[in-house]
This record gives sequence, C-alpha cells and structure tokens, in this order.
Amino acid sequence: VQLQASGGGLVQAGGSLRLSCTATASGRTSSSYVMGWFRQAPGKEREFVAAIGRSGGSTYYADSVKGRFTISRDNAKNAVYLQMNSLKPEDTAVYYCAADRGIIQSSIRNSGEYDYWGQGTQVTVSS
Repeated sequence: VQLQASGGGLVQAGGSLRLSCTATASGRTSSSYVMGWFRQAPGKEREFVAAIGRSGGSTYYADSVKGRFTISRDNAKNAVYLQMNSLKPEDTAVYYCAADRGIIQSSIRNSGEYDYWGQGTQVTVSS
C-alpha cells in the first residue's frame, strides 16, 4: 500500500490543522489496514500520536494529544485524517501516516509494527 500525507503547514499556537493521508492499495481497500499517525521532531525519536481501527470504531491517542487531536477515517475514500486543535509549539514535527494489516491492539503504539509509511508532512507551530 502507498500512503500520501498532506495538510501540514505553519500555524500559530492555539490554531488548528487537519492532516490527511490517502492510501492506495493494490487489490485491497484501506479498510483492511489499521492506520496510525506518528511524528518526529528534530533530534528526537519517532513517537506515536494516534491510531484508528479498521472500521473506525476504535481510536487510540498519545496522552500528549488526547483531547486536542482527533483521528478519523473514511474507508470509501481510502483516507485517514488527523484533526489537530489547540496546537502547541511542542507539536512541531514531521507527521507520518502509517498502515498495517496484521497489527494487534497491544502493539498499535509501536512504530516498528507498521509495515507501510507515508512520506511525512511538516507541522510547525509558532509561539
């Protein structure tokens, strides 16, 4: 599956952005995949942000974004979204979408468990 992330940009603290990730899967629909968002700031390791189950019924968040970010998906459009509100300077990072077919719930926050990755989109939050 190929993933294409978009929607990043420069925003002031307290502002909002909506990231999108479109999946292209030969012979399969995106509903076959658990989808996740991760981020990596300069000099830091890639960290989990949010994930969503295949049907969209289950969502998972890092504590640092809970209550501010919302992950959703539209399987008809093979897309997953990350609505980011009340952005903070510490949210500045490159954001990556990821996908995996066989990941289990206990591993959903582990970047090493995802087989497919998008190219990343830069989010910069100014203070």
